Amino acid sequence: MSNVPSDLKYTKSHEWVRDNGDGTVTIGITDHAQELLGDLVHVDLPEVGTEFGAEDGCAVAESVKAASDIYAPVPGVIIESNEAVQDSPELINSDPYGDGWLFVMRVDDEDALGELMDADAYKAECDE
Repeated sequence: MSNVPSDLKYTKSHEWVRDNGDGTVTIGITDHAQELLGDLVHVDLPEVGTEFGAEDGCAVAESVKAASDIYAPVPGVIIESNEAVQDSPELINSDPYGDGWLFVMRVDDEDALGELMDADAYKAECDE
């Protein structure tokens, strides 16, 4: 099984969510997702100031194999996008939970975080 840090929350569509403790969350795609995609060649990130509902498509990761939509795991507004991954999408492959993060959102509904999966639930989802 891929690396699944226990301090993060997860979605069925393979996004991870780090609660920053200040009403914002950092979001990326999981190690499992980047393994499935293969070598990433381009990432299209959302613009700062754009608002999304939970499960709205908000970004796209393109690999040599396929393009995959990335979904907002919670409702909120984009406050930062990781420009480093736009210049070097391979950061997502090499460090999906660190330098390969995608964007930061200010959360509209913090209760939505409680609806996300913990690491054990995500591992079980991936094993199905």
